[in-house]
Amino acid sequence: MTTSGASLKGTALVTGASTGIGAVYADRLARRGYDLILVARNGDKLKELAASLSSATGRAVDVLAADLTNKTDLRKVEERLRSDKSITTLVNNAGFGGTTSLVDSKIDELENMIELNVTALTRLTYAVLPGFLARGKGAIINISSIVAVAPEMLNGVYSGTKAYVLNLTQSLHKEVGDKGIQVQAVLPGATASEFWDRAGIGGHQNLPEQIVMSSEEMVDASLAGFDSRELVTIPALPDVGDWEKFNAARVALGPNLSHKRAAKRYGVGA
Repeated sequence: MTTSGASLKGTALVTGASTGIGAVYADRLARRGYDLILVARNGDKLKELAASLSSATGRAVDVLAADLTNKTDLRKVEERLRSDKSITTLVNNAGFGGTTSLVDSKIDELENMIELNVTALTRLTYAVLPGFLARGKGAIINISSIVAVAPEMLNGVYSGTKAYVLNLTQSLHKEVGDKGIQVQAVLPGATASEFWDRAGIGGHQNLPEQIVMSSEEMVDASLAGFDSRELVTIPALPDVGDWEKFNAARVALGPNLSHKRAAKRYGVGA
């Protein structure tokens, strides 16, 4: 950890920070002037990254080795989020996915996926939010996925966890968006990272080259979306109007989703 003065931008806590998207977020945020708290399971990798970032940027970089599917470790990170008033940004990046069908998956691995992608993310958000509200400022960046709106892709449990992340972010924006808290859901497509090794396809090199974005470009695009205060950022989507139409159609359903009587097409009721 460096001994530089307190950052005017405060401290960003990044989960899943040792490699891939999380490591790039750490680099970019440090270069923007944030101090860092890096969270991941591999303490040695975190220390190497912390030393490198401190040397390159002069920012204070702390490490917190934690397995977020382990309740004791998770509570340790929650306590840091509750108690450290320097934290101004939470990047909920830790997560993993799957590509096999439900029946061909291992149920314990799916449960771990839910624990990490949903439970840990929710608890960390819950831990940091009261402090942000009390101080009237803060930012939460939640890494979702394009499968949040494309459930036929990859594994359905993975898609479900990422739809949860998107829904939570949209709901949070309604709850706290006018209280000085910025939230963003990032929906990456296929990204060059270690994600694909764990997902079961043996690495992103086995995907069509034209669909795989580098982690660096993905994060840079997502931070550009953050700067322009996008609630939902889809780095690969060429025309943002497509998302706007999709979301407008969803919102338009609202007034007709709940009525006293079933729709006439079902032929039931009075």
